[in-house]
Amino acid sequence: MTLELNILCAIFAPLLGAIGIAVLGQRYANTREVVTLITSVVLVALVWRLLPYVFAGESPSVVMANLLPGLEIEFRVEPVGMLFAALASLLWVVTSIYSFGYMRANNEQHQTRFYVLFAIALSAVTGIAFAANLLTLFIFYEVLTLTTYPLVTHKGDQKAVASGRIYLGILLGTSIALLLPAIIWTYQLTGTLAFTPGGILSGKLTGPAIGFLLALYVFGVGKAALMPVHRWLPAAMVAPTPVSALLHAVAVVKAGVFTIVKVVLYIFGVDFLFVEPSADWLVYAAAFTVLAASVVALRQQNLKRLLAYSTIAQLSYIVMATAIFKPIAEVGAAVHMVSHALGKITLFFAAGSIYTAAKLTEVGQLRGIGRRMPWTMVAFTIGALSMIGMPPTAGFVSKWLILTGAFQPTNYLVIFTILASTLLNAAYFLPIVFAAWFRENDTAVSIDHGEAPRLIVVALTVTSALTLLFFFLNQPVLDLVSQLFGGIYGD
Repeated sequence: MTLELNILCAIFAPLLGAIGIAVLGQRYANTREVVTLITSVVLVALVWRLLPYVFAGESPSVVMANLLPGLEIEFRVEPVGMLFAALASLLWVVTSIYSFGYMRANNEQHQTRFYVLFAIALSAVTGIAFAANLLTLFIFYEVLTLTTYPLVTHKGDQKAVASGRIYLGILLGTSIALLLPAIIWTYQLTGTLAFTPGGILSGKLTGPAIGFLLALYVFGVGKAALMPVHRWLPAAMVAPTPVSALLHAVAVVKAGVFTIVKVVLYIFGVDFLFVEPSADWLVYAAAFTVLAASVVALRQQNLKRLLAYSTIAQLSYIVMATAIFKPIAEVGAAVHMVSHALGKITLFFAAGSIYTAAKLTEVGQLRGIGRRMPWTMVAFTIGALSMIGMPPTAGFVSKWLILTGAFQPTNYLVIFTILASTLLNAAYFLPIVFAAWFRENDTAVSIDHGEAPRLIVVALTVTSALTLLFFFLNQPVLDLVSQLFGGIYGD
């Protein structure tokens, strides 16, 4: 198989799987789930087959269509996109296993539609990861929004429909009203939309217009959930837990921050923005979002809403690190995409496990649950420690890199924000962990239950183990990402 064909197969194989899932339907539920799992494994094989070439310094690409001069539907595999695609594809396998246990145990309706849309969403994510230019990325970005909307409204009740309206309104509204004009403006200035190391805007734009264009991009990418365009994320928590776990802890939100990273690196260029005062606002906006979302999380009693506001804060870590415009901080931003994904998907898996086994959704109901669901709460504890940034978890690795990057230009705002948010993370996660393990059972809550179904427990065990392993085995990720930044900043 040629590399060009490999790229196209990675993007469109999930669509073939979606067709197979739709044909089998509820009548052949077992076979439908086998096809789902096979499709996810095939995607991993296709995506990960490209890794050795990227490590070797190659950037395989393929052009699907030429629309206008400088406007192509093109895909190119580069280090950050490779990292995003490899992460999303791997976690789809685990989430598929989790979904089989969750959807059946909770007797969820429309399971075939759920698995079909999940597969299409992963096709869109792969397209975003491998997009070679802004036009290609924008197309798949919108496909991801439209595909995940029915997943958010899966339950079909009034609350789900209302939440879906917020989800679709914010994500489509920001992309059409802000992101699309930014893309058109960029094309008018440069005659191209290609992602180019070092950027394409140097010498094309000056003064406050630089900061304004950057704002159009940052707030136009609503999936990054930078305040005030963040409300869609807590609203989306009405979705089934597998949707919250992969799409809103990994795929959708990571598509947002990934897009911002790509725009900063490949459209503006970090050297260009580092000396431009009108771009300084980004680090302040990100720092505000980190702290404000962490404070809001402190007040949440619903477990999934707490995790949603935690995600908003953690996403802005990535934006804030990117806005430092220093090599090691940029590496930290990319690595935090991985560490946050592993820790947060574990937390969502644990929340879904608790709901499935005990039908509990509120923080105050979790006293003593660690004794009844030890596997689940060990996983939750590991995920929580990773969000705080404590060793030996994945979160420590990326926070350390971001802090190290902040010390290079002595950015006191970033240093203070990370330290303060770490304390806030501890303030809302550690009481849950303590109550689960060391408080007495809540007598108002039924205790006649054990762990969730085996497939759910297997999935959360895998992701919690990966959260720990990443602390010790992160060098390949660092090598992959550093390769890109070495190319931009020099040796």
